[in-house]
Amino acid sequence: MFKIHSKFTPSGDQPEAIKDLVKGLEDGVDKQILLGVTGSGKTFTIANVIQKVNRPTLILAHNKTLAAQLYAEFKEFFPENAVEYFVSYYDYYQPEAYLPARDVYIEKEADINQEIERLRHSATRSLMMRKDVIIVASVSCIYGLGIPEDYLNAVIKIEVGKEYPRNEFLRKLNDSQYERNDIEIQQGRYRVQGDIIDIIPSWSENIVRLEFFGDELEIIDVRHPVTSEKIESLTNFDIFPATHYVVGENKEPALEKIKKELTQRLQELNEQERGFEAKRLETRTNYDLDMIQEIGYCKGIENYSRHLSGRTAGEPGGVLIDFFPDNFLTVIDESHVTTPQIRGMFNGDQSRKQNLIDYGFRLPSARDNRPLTFTEFEKKVPQCIYVSATPGPYELEECLKPGKTISEDREKRDWKDYYIAQQVIRPTGLLDPEVTVRVSEGQIADLLEETRKRVDKNERILITTLTKQMSEDLTDYFSEQGIKVQYLHSDITTMDRVDILHDLRTGKYDVLVGVNLLREGLDLPEVSLVAILDADKEGFLRNERSLIQTMGRAARHLNGTVILYADKMTKSMHLAITETKRRRAIQKAYNKAHNITPTSILKKLKNIREDSRSKIEKVEKKRRNRDIKADELPSILKELEKDMNKASEQLEFELAAILRDQIDELKNLDLRA
Repeated sequence: MFKIHSKFTPSGDQPEAIKDLVKGLEDGVDKQILLGVTGSGKTFTIANVIQKVNRPTLILAHNKTLAAQLYAEFKEFFPENAVEYFVSYYDYYQPEAYLPARDVYIEKEADINQEIERLRHSATRSLMMRKDVIIVASVSCIYGLGIPEDYLNAVIKIEVGKEYPRNEFLRKLNDSQYERNDIEIQQGRYRVQGDIIDIIPSWSENIVRLEFFGDELEIIDVRHPVTSEKIESLTNFDIFPATHYVVGENKEPALEKIKKELTQRLQELNEQERGFEAKRLETRTNYDLDMIQEIGYCKGIENYSRHLSGRTAGEPGGVLIDFFPDNFLTVIDESHVTTPQIRGMFNGDQSRKQNLIDYGFRLPSARDNRPLTFTEFEKKVPQCIYVSATPGPYELEECLKPGKTISEDREKRDWKDYYIAQQVIRPTGLLDPEVTVRVSEGQIADLLEETRKRVDKNERILITTLTKQMSEDLTDYFSEQGIKVQYLHSDITTMDRVDILHDLRTGKYDVLVGVNLLREGLDLPEVSLVAILDADKEGFLRNERSLIQTMGRAARHLNGTVILYADKMTKSMHLAITETKRRRAIQKAYNKAHNITPTSILKKLKNIREDSRSKIEKVEKKRRNRDIKADELPSILKELEKDMNKASEQLEFELAAILRDQIDELKNLDLRA
């Protein structure tokens, strides 16, 4: 059973939204919308829906940052349940490709983040073992992952007191893609020391120690990976595979199919007088076949997934969704962005694969190692809730009630015609911001004056421009006028971006200037003014949904205000202003009826990065000066390991990697007594 842990209870229009969504799910409505404004507690509403319907849930986000934020929130709401994180495990990824115009073959290159890989394995393992599972995922979950049945069949079940012939047991570990390394053990590896076998499972950070007497398993202990201190003893244990791509024991039928396809494809290429491509394909494929035959795996094995899984041509491969039971619920967060992203992934993948096939790098069946098409995704998702303050045309059409039609005039749109749960009331009583439109002539001087007013009150300002150059030029000008300002755009590194946002909240900067401040995942309650320059320039950054979303950045402050600088009223501006006024009227009426006085959101500032950086610098200085004593080392290591684990839990993987390297250096340090 899902059980929420929170000191809050649903308030405002949350109870009504929860009731509507739950009723829709129970009545068999396939698709619904949670129309929730910024700061209305949409995540808490979804958490309550999950608790009431008590079903495994997939929550989709359009990027890793948003997914990490949602993961942390749901993990806090459901500490007793399995809340998991499933995103792409690549820190760097260069897909395999061939560029015919330059005759350049690019081999697949990837830096895999071991911590994210562990979390991915933890997610699929939880789905196999529990029903109370919430998985927060990026859209990478629609890519091939392997077949759930093969994955489950490769699980090694062990129990204290039973016998496991040594050679057979080690062979099973190898078949499950665990690599033996008696010197260095890490995730997905095992080592053998006499009658003791140490394994670090694919989903865990700890060592599982198996102690045998002959062939009899006497002890199963979970131990700390650094100190080897015993954490707990178990009577039984399931060892899940080290990779999601597991080839079943009976590989021969699949290998024969690959050989048959190779023969057919070689014949086609030779008939086209493309002997060079034919020879290349024959050499590469036969090498892969030998590897699969001998060790059950090869580099790029996913390209043979159609044959290995017994699928027919064109049939989609196994994805994370296939690991869910039939009655699961899907929630698509920020659906106006996430849904188009899901829709666009298939075509881009196929064009790259076709070049590899045409020039003899891959068999035609490699096409079926692909993301799902949007139609396939829809078929695999039984019931779905779209969460957005600005749902797109697709969601609106899908959630239209039977017999209703979408009005061409969006101002006359009646939300009662849709399966929509509205959530426009904020628990804090905060209103949507006031919106004013001002002419562009003299806009910079006017904006500077408005900025000074906010700075005097210790409030923050966001300014959006149309170009990166404009954001930099405006930053320079404001800086010359004595304003503490910084720009933020795509050229800023991820680490620096996080620091800039933190510095804005602490007051190091008063103003942040950017091109597209929507994608930053900003949650800045100190911002009281949002200024949009060139608001009348219709386009992606100035359409109805983008304007509403940008305006919402000022909705977390009691004095939230939006200024649109424009010389004409575009349709997008009119619709965005109309919708904001509609919500504001509802919120005002609710506050008056319930005697609520709006209060600004107070969000605690937490920045583990700064604390850890100072610790790293302090330890590094002592290390360089050879100023660490042997008896100091255990406490220093313990403190750094604590920070590393905390960083991992908070998904600060770059920081965790820095701390890990620091720990490794200290362990290898020749210290004086």
